[in-house]
Amino acid sequence: MSEPTRGIEQATSAPAGPPARIRLVVGLGNPGSEYAGTRHNIGFAVVDELARRWGTRFGKRQAKSLVALPRAGELDGRPVLAKPQTYMNLSGDAVRLLARGLGPRPEEILVVYDDIDLPLGRVRVRERGSAGGHRGVASIIERLGTDAFPRLRLGVGRPAGETVDYVLSRFTVDEQLAADELVARGADAAACAVEEGLAAAMNRYNRPGLPSSRTSVP
Repeated sequence: MSEPTRGIEQATSAPAGPPARIRLVVGLGNPGSEYAGTRHNIGFAVVDELARRWGTRFGKRQAKSLVALPRAGELDGRPVLAKPQTYMNLSGDAVRLLARGLGPRPEEILVVYDDIDLPLGRVRVRERGSAGGHRGVASIIERLGTDAFPRLRLGVGRPAGETVDYVLSRFTVDEQLAADELVARGADAAACAVEEGLAAAMNRYNRPGLPSSRTSVP
C-alpha cells in the first residue's frame, strides 16, 4: 500500500498559529527482551506508563512501530503512543512513517528518550534542539528534515566508562528506586505537555528536586 502523499516537508511550512497540541508521543528504545529495563529503553517505559494510566495498550503494529491508540471517545483529547521497532539508531525511519500515516506536524510529536547529560532522575522538556549525541534523536532529525519537534529528556546519569555499555545496561539495585521515580516523573511531564501545553510542562518540570505525582495518578 502506498503512503499518503502529505509529506513532513509540507507540514514544516505551516503558518504560525496557536501553540501546537501534542498528537503523537514516541518513546525511544530497542525492541527485544534483551533490552527491556535498560537505560536506553527508559523512553519505552514512560510511554508504557502513559498507556497504563490512560487505559490503552500497545496492541497494534503500524509504521515499523508498536502503537497504542486512544480509547473510543478520546480521539480528540489523547495522543497516539508509539514505540519504534527499528532499533534505536534507525528511529527516524519509524517516526517519519508515523508522521506520514497519522498526519502530525513535527511540532505535534513529543519524543521521549534517555539522556546521559542529565543526572539520574532529572527530566527536561524542550521545544526543539540538537541531538546532543543521541543517535536515535539524530536519526529523527535526519528523516524529518528538522529539529523543530518537542522532546522529553530523561536523565540516566553519565557513565564513568564506555557509553554504549552503560546505556545498554540495566539500573543497579541502588538505582532502581530512582529509575522507577524517573519513569513516573517522565509520564507526569509528558501528560502535562499533552494536557496543558509545552510551556506549562517546561515551567513545572525543568527544575531539579520536584517530587513525582505518581501517588496521585490512578
